[in-house]
Amino acid sequence: MEKGQSPSKIKGKRKRAPKNRAPREKNRKNADLESIEGASAPLSVPPTLVGVGSDQHDVFLSFRGLDTRKGFTDHLYHGLVNAGTPPISVFRDENSLEIGEDFDSKILNAIAQSKISILIISENYASSKWCLHELVHIMNYKKSMSHTVMPIFYKVNPSDVRYVKGKFGEAFHLHEKRFDKKDIQEYKQALTEVSHLNGWESEKFANGHEGELVKKVIKTVLGKLGHDFQLDVTKHLVGIRDHVNKIRNWVDTSTSDVRMIGIYGMGGIGKTTLAKVIYNGLSNDFEHRSFLSNIRETAHCNGIHHLQNQLIKEIEPTERQIWNVDDGINVIKSRLKGKKALILLDDIDHLNQLNALARDRKWFMTGSTIIVTTRYKAILDQSEFKVDYKYELNELDEVHSLLLFNKHAFHMDHSSRDFEYISRKIISTMGGLPLALEVIGSHLYEKTDQEVWQDVLEKLRKEPYGDVQDKLKISYDALEDGHKEIFLDIACFFIGKESKFAIYMWKDCGFYPSQGIEELKLRSLIKIGDRGELRMHDQLRDLGRTIVCKEGPLERRSRLWVNNEASSILMGKKGTERIQAICLEEYRADHIQTYTNEQFKNLQSLRFLQLRLAALSGDFDKLFSELRWLQWVGIKPNLSFLATNLHLPKLTVLQLSDSDITEHWRGWSLVMEAKRLKVLHLDSCKFLRRTIDLSVFTKLEILKLTYCVSLLQVHPSIGKVKSLVSLNLSDCQMLNELPKEVGELEELKELILDITNIRKIPTSIGSLRKLEKLSASHCLSMREIPSSIGDLQNLQYLDFERSALEKLPSAIGRLKKLRTLYLSNTLISDVPESIRKLSSLQHLRLWNCFKLRSLPELPSGLTCLMVSSQSPSLPQLSCLIHLEEFGLDGCTLEYIPKFSSRLLKLSISSCDKLILSKLDRFKYLEELSIFLCSSIERLDISQLNRLKRLQASNCDNLVEIQCQDNFFLKEIVVYRCKSIERLILPELHCLKELMARYCDNLVEIQGLDGAEFLEKLNVTHCGSIQRLPDLSCFATLKELYIHSCPNLRGVENLREILVLMKHIQSNLIL
Repeated sequence: MEKGQSPSKIKGKRKRAPKNRAPREKNRKNADLESIEGASAPLSVPPTLVGVGSDQHDVFLSFRGLDTRKGFTDHLYHGLVNAGTPPISVFRDENSLEIGEDFDSKILNAIAQSKISILIISENYASSKWCLHELVHIMNYKKSMSHTVMPIFYKVNPSDVRYVKGKFGEAFHLHEKRFDKKDIQEYKQALTEVSHLNGWESEKFANGHEGELVKKVIKTVLGKLGHDFQLDVTKHLVGIRDHVNKIRNWVDTSTSDVRMIGIYGMGGIGKTTLAKVIYNGLSNDFEHRSFLSNIRETAHCNGIHHLQNQLIKEIEPTERQIWNVDDGINVIKSRLKGKKALILLDDIDHLNQLNALARDRKWFMTGSTIIVTTRYKAILDQSEFKVDYKYELNELDEVHSLLLFNKHAFHMDHSSRDFEYISRKIISTMGGLPLALEVIGSHLYEKTDQEVWQDVLEKLRKEPYGDVQDKLKISYDALEDGHKEIFLDIACFFIGKESKFAIYMWKDCGFYPSQGIEELKLRSLIKIGDRGELRMHDQLRDLGRTIVCKEGPLERRSRLWVNNEASSILMGKKGTERIQAICLEEYRADHIQTYTNEQFKNLQSLRFLQLRLAALSGDFDKLFSELRWLQWVGIKPNLSFLATNLHLPKLTVLQLSDSDITEHWRGWSLVMEAKRLKVLHLDSCKFLRRTIDLSVFTKLEILKLTYCVSLLQVHPSIGKVKSLVSLNLSDCQMLNELPKEVGELEELKELILDITNIRKIPTSIGSLRKLEKLSASHCLSMREIPSSIGDLQNLQYLDFERSALEKLPSAIGRLKKLRTLYLSNTLISDVPESIRKLSSLQHLRLWNCFKLRSLPELPSGLTCLMVSSQSPSLPQLSCLIHLEEFGLDGCTLEYIPKFSSRLLKLSISSCDKLILSKLDRFKYLEELSIFLCSSIERLDISQLNRLKRLQASNCDNLVEIQCQDNFFLKEIVVYRCKSIERLILPELHCLKELMARYCDNLVEIQGLDGAEFLEKLNVTHCGSIQRLPDLSCFATLKELYIHSCPNLRGVENLREILVLMKHIQSNLIL
């Protein structure tokens, strides 16, 4: 309480003394009154406390009003109550005591009901019996209730408090005669105890600047109270630590004044949970915080101005009400620019929402951090407030999926043994979606009938769970009509297929696929794989198919992707104009199914048709007038084509893969009438020796002839196909030349010649000014490249790996846009000096180039360098400041060259003199591989805190591998290291795979039992190994290989364990 006033002088407080006390003497001086009045009963009679431990206040201030009431204490009080979101509740007598309440018990209750007591011990503090009375109770509660006590020695020395000396002691002794003798000893004991606590000395802290001390105290209080301001997060957190660490690592190293972090991903993936954990972890550093949840729904129901009101009131409480967005923006700009704030904007689905709440960096004070979650990445891309760090949240892996499912289904980290197998089957249907795992797991909790679980599994295999589906459908409903069609097509037919082919069909149908694909990606409804294939989460796939199923009975559905269902409609002639797409791909090698014109008669809207080992018979005049996509696999020339008038006026994609057709096939005459054809796909047409006259395909953009193993010639008419963008001839092993007319393909961007017998590239290639990719790997007859290649000013990718190439032309230095150059396993002996001019080059591979004598200066933008060199030195690599992957083979160096500490992957092979030391400089390394390095005896990777994969192979003198604090390490492979004796692996919680093979001297693997998520264990041909941990501790183990280990002990019960662990794939030979 404030000690400068007597109870009679506190406004609104009791003015009459309690009945059990003597009346106050009116002529007593004010200073004396401060020491005596309001004193409680003797300390040996404890007061009656109400609601002990209920924490009605955050902070209790104990101070001597005479010394600090209007100065330091006042500043600290107002600093505390204005800090924090919600504000800190501070007890100070004039603000906390109601009229007519008992003064003594209320103060003592306030101590008991506060989380923290701050003692401002000043020069005259010990002259007040009430201050000392509070001190004793505060110290008692510290012992019994884990009460936090923070002393501030305001212009006094802690030793003066401890020994009751100096001016502090004089004040105590001056009034000591008025204290009860039996209390004095308790007072001195309490003073001694508080003097030993960690606190602040006002004169020493920040050279006596009290404002800095107030800030420090406030920050400490916020830290102590941080848990009370935390957002609610489920206790079942699984697989989130890696994500948190990645974002926190960026936050901790970021130098941005005001930062925005964007977390995006599909619905139900855990974005909000991750954002809350990040928010909670940062909250102690901020006095002002705001969490706006479910912005999408709130904005829809209550308007954006409602969210602005909430943001403003959480940062700076005010009575002002915002009624329109423009006013809200002005208030945010004026009120928040002086506040360092932490703000979480959850589930934003429209740019106008972000613009109304955080459009500009200038709205916020330096040091502020804004976290945004969204399903729609475009919001982060288009934001005027440039998002500093974008983080995509993906699905859980199988280990973490099982763990999360178990937490909900069994309320444990592991499955009941009887349900372990079916648990794995169930989670396999959910694709690592946390929301689905939680919903299904909770649904199965306490259900002990295996039949119930089996029913759930069967249902999940047919359709997604309703609650999850409703969540996911939100993103689907927000799509434009054409983009919905694209989503449904992908869900039913195109998962795993190249997107570029389907785009032609969607474009011709008016679905605007470029925009649509981007929209689906930004809403996290699809992803594009590294090879350009379309990927979709299993739950989203099931959602799309369920939407189609709800359109009505089979004949009324827009898409039929199940062969039996599609076949039944056609064979029964039940087709209707509602059907847009059909897949008939049942494979029966001994049977060709014939479909007639009558069966297709009513399918007037059919735009997509897939056939396998099928024949068409009858008059198809005008039946396929809307068809854009025809995939006809496995054509038998004499049996499959029995149709007449098969006109395909709108066909854009034609795939005739795995067919026995030749250049003489009679179906070509009808195919050549498809004047709008964009894609011709002839993969694995093994009897095709020459391409047909291609000049009729004036709109053709993609020609794919891969695995046409008999192809001898590409027809010279190829030069007439001016629209061609991609020509792929890979694996045409009989093809030995390209027609010079290829140089006339003005629009060509991609030329792929891998695994052909082509001897040289025509000089006319220099005319392909739009060419971006040229690949001729494994061309064993190709020895040189024409110098005209230097004219390809748009070339970005050049690959001649495993060819017979002997020399690079110096003209290669003119390829200003070249990003990737692969020359591994070639016969080149020199790299031209002009390579340093390749300012865009990022990837350079010269692996196994054993004739290479030296390297010139390399371009500084390289991120990946793989080199084999017999030279005793390498060029200066310190300039490669962007290098992330480095491989060194066959060198005579003793130490790894100095270069960027940002390295993520390091591979060393056949370097017999190399010593791996000072690995701490590779603090970001994620993969380390060493092969055939006899000079390495010990490998300590303890300082590689981010390492995920370690491989050591054929290192004959390697004796020991030691790990420590390698939290992220997931895979260890040790192969044919004949001297290795020990693997020391403590605390590898993330380890999934351990392989130790042909390590004759390996005696023990220490710490393996701590690998709680181990999935694969392979210990074979290790003749000295003696012990392995109890395998039953590995609940996630899937594969176990143990054999040729004659000295292995304690394995008598292994077979019994394997019987119980039925899901394990094993090879056990003891």
